[in-house]
Amino acid sequence: MPGSQTNWGVLLELSGRGPKHEQLASALRKAIRDGVLAGTVPPSRRLAADLGCSRWVVTQAYAQLVAEGYLAGRTGSATRVRPVGDAVAAKEPPRAAAPRYDLAPGLPDLRNFPRRPWAEAVREVLANTPHTDFGLPEPGGHPRLRQVLGEYLRRVRGAAPGTVLVCGGVTDGVTGVCRALVERGSTGLAVEDPGWTRLRRAAEDAGMTVHPVPVDDEGLDVGRIPAGVRAVLVTPAHQFPTGSVLSPRRRAELLAWARDVDGLILEDDYDAEFRYDRRPVGTVQGTDPGRVALFGSVSKTLSPALGLGWAVLPPQWTVRAHPPPVLDQLALAGFITGGGYDRYLRAARLRYRARRDKLVEALGPVRLSGVAAGLHLVLHLDRDAAAVVRKARAAGVKVADLDGYRTTPGEPALVLGYGNLADTGVEAAAGLLRQAMTTA
Repeated sequence: MPGSQTNWGVLLELSGRGPKHEQLASALRKAIRDGVLAGTVPPSRRLAADLGCSRWVVTQAYAQLVAEGYLAGRTGSATRVRPVGDAVAAKEPPRAAAPRYDLAPGLPDLRNFPRRPWAEAVREVLANTPHTDFGLPEPGGHPRLRQVLGEYLRRVRGAAPGTVLVCGGVTDGVTGVCRALVERGSTGLAVEDPGWTRLRRAAEDAGMTVHPVPVDDEGLDVGRIPAGVRAVLVTPAHQFPTGSVLSPRRRAELLAWARDVDGLILEDDYDAEFRYDRRPVGTVQGTDPGRVALFGSVSKTLSPALGLGWAVLPPQWTVRAHPPPVLDQLALAGFITGGGYDRYLRAARLRYRARRDKLVEALGPVRLSGVAAGLHLVLHLDRDAAAVVRKARAAGVKVADLDGYRTTPGEPALVLGYGNLADTGVEAAAGLLRQAMTTA
């Protein structure tokens, strides 16, 4: 804070334009942002005398800056300057540098987002959407997208008709169903172990008690769902992160379990669009739509930034979720009906398959699983996975420890996502990872 002999008329350069209290507020604001002014500001009477203006001018300027958060004033105390800008940022811990090669799972190829087709879909919406659609979003989503999604899921995923809900993504939809379950008095949820930690946390935040159930080569071990639990969250088409597919035997067991306990199956249709060895298996929901809620999104196909997802619910279920912006909903509807989504997925499958093959070859003679589908694979290790993760991170390669998706530690392994890995970086990333495995 400048001393008592400061020439405030020099320090606070008033512009000479506009009301004096606004000129003073602007000058004080600039001095605070530039770091010239800190600590306390002079009493209003003294500053008014120094500047040769009325006290009202100063009190009005101070009040404005208090309202904007630049000053903090209390009756009987001096008015103080609040830290802003660099002063606040200096107190925050520095951000870690971004890895050179990001092999963490969960992202599609963001470099190849279909910018032009999506922009054309948005322009089409803006040109032809009636003004009545520019109001508040309908709670369940725009009827147009709900219809289009229902038809698309029946055609591509073998889903049965049901109540289509447009939501902000799979997590949003699952959270809504979990809250509805709690309201009905059903608070236990069986989940795959390992599985997506984000969905487990979302269920817990909604009031559910989560019960991990082991996964093997046939998918969820249905026989180990605890007694008394009447809801289960599964990824039958492509289990995350193991990559297993729920076998026909386990599917039958799961549906029988739901009928026996009068329960609900929450089916996350994870990575179903990307199968490289054969056609993807159809949904469990298509077999018993009265017992299964189906969830999907464009987060793993187009981009999580769009925040567009859906749920197909049994007819008797009413769920609250967060519908995305109407314009985005209608753009997706147009993108699907115009064939743009199908074309994009066909091209993406070829691109991902070639990238997977390149990564497998570059990794060399290692034990892998889950390579037949999706955007990630599992690399099994004969040494401490956490140590390999640290070594790789130090070399600029981000990978995930499989234990990060388990409730208890197990066989050491890494989960390698190749969806958002640049083709030009595959060999270099694999080379650095091999070196980390050797030295860990």
